[in-house]
Amino acid sequence: MVEKFMVNKIWSFFIVVGIGFALLTGQFEKINQIFFESTKVSFDLTMQIFPVIALWLGIMNIASVSGMLKRMSEILSPFLGKIFPEIPRGHESLSLIASNIVINMLGLGNSATPFGLKAMQSLQELNDKKDTASNSMVTFLIINTSGVTIIPTTVITMRMMYGSAHPTEIVAACIISTLISSLSGIFIDYIIRKRRGRA
Repeated sequence: MVEKFMVNKIWSFFIVVGIGFALLTGQFEKINQIFFESTKVSFDLTMQIFPVIALWLGIMNIASVSGMLKRMSEILSPFLGKIFPEIPRGHESLSLIASNIVINMLGLGNSATPFGLKAMQSLQELNDKKDTASNSMVTFLIINTSGVTIIPTTVITMRMMYGSAHPTEIVAACIISTLISSLSGIFIDYIIRKRRGRA
């Protein structure tokens, strides 16, 4: 809550300073022009992205109802058990983390958020120090932030919107870069925990 308040204050400060500078330099008309152009771009972007997101959300809903998402989560669970040794085997948090990872792989970060929040709440129940993030919570945050993306849905949609001749050509680069970032994050997290003697 405090962080959100601080971010709001920072952005409010930037907006006030920007408008004040425009008034002092006689460029207020540019502010109006940018405001209306940004509104149009935001609306167009939303209209372009919404159908794609809706499509994938529908697919994920079918996967969830059919049990495919649960099955994919079960496949990941053994690997997650090694990454999260503090979590008891069969605990619901492993399934929630797996679901979050699977959805992030499809580039649907917004859809993965509810699973991420539930996973954090579940991990907090296992946390002995309620005022301090546990090792598992830190590791999950790293994986969630640097998650492997197989289909960067939002980026592909934006490339289509701006007329890219080959909007999907970034897929391989996204897979490689996000895989490297995830492995690096997990490795660094492991090293730090080892040095602190908390692994």
